[in-house]
Amino acid sequence: MEVVNTLGRRKTAVARAYVQKGSGNIVINDKDYKSYFTTSTLQYKVNQAFLVTKTMGEVDVKVNVKGGGVTGQAEAVRLAIARALVETDANLKPLLKAESLIEK
Repeated sequence: MEVVNTLGRRKTAVARAYVQKGSGNIVINDKDYKSYFTTSTLQYKVNQAFLVTKTMGEVDVKVNVKGGGVTGQAEAVRLAIARALVETDANLKPLLKAESLIEK
C-alpha cells in the first residue's frame, strides 16, 4: 500500500493526513498525538474512525494541521483519517457514514 494523502477541514482548521500500512503510530505536527492533544476527549476524536472501523493499529498516520482551535483541529484530523480509510477500503464507508464521520 502506498501513502494515501487526504484533507480534512473543520471550521478554520485544516488537516492533511498521510496514511500508510504500519503499526498504529499517529504523529501530528511532528509530535505524538497524545502530547499534541492532551485531553482524552480530543484523543478519542482522533481515534474515533479507527474504533468505528476496528482498524486500530493497522496503519501509521502523519498529520499536518493548522488553523482554528484544538477542538476544530482534532475534528479536522478525524475527518482526514476517515477519508483516508475510505480511500484504502471502500467497504468502510457505510460504517463511517453511519457515525456521521464522513459525508456523501
